Amino acid sequence: MLLTYNELCELVESGAIQGVEPDQINGASIDLTLGDEFLFEEIPKIRDRYCVELIQKQTPEMSPYTGRMFLYPGQFCLAQTREKFNLPLDIAGHYMLKSSLARSGLQHLFAGFADPGWHGSVLTLELINHLRYHTLVLEPGMKIGQMVFWRGSSPVPFERSYAARGQYNKLGSVAQSKGLR
Repeated sequence: MLLTYNELCELVESGAIQGVEPDQINGASIDLTLGDEFLFEEIPKIRDRYCVELIQKQTPEMSPYTGRMFLYPGQFCLAQTREKFNLPLDIAGHYMLKSSLARSGLQHLFAGFADPGWHGSVLTLELINHLRYHTLVLEPGMKIGQMVFWRGSSPVPFERSYAARGQYNKLGSVAQSKGLR
């Protein structure tokens, strides 16, 4: 069942989502804002790092950045929300980029699902400038997307939940998720 306004207000009041102002709660979603920290892809310093071995769970070389971010054409970065999540065992969420930002050339790569039990973390966003000629400016605090939430018919057993099995619980920044802090 999709959660709507009154249920979203209860979710925020319970502490399941922290850092949400009343005007961020919509009829069937919660607006999320952009945090201050980014990781952006660097040009590899070592020749063999031009290739990222996905089977070995390698990631490209990334550098941290704080503040206003200039995302150049074709550039990729990891960003984060200001809001922190502590989802109960019967609630899942899905992130979607604001359509106005998508029309401006920003793209979010489809990795915005939040399993029941995900807790103590901000949401990491995978952003790319899909434009060919224009730089996009990402401002901390700007509305970046929205999250919709569903309640399952019964809670997920704890041992199968993200609370027990998830690797991204209790991460306060994108740098922590990449092992840079």
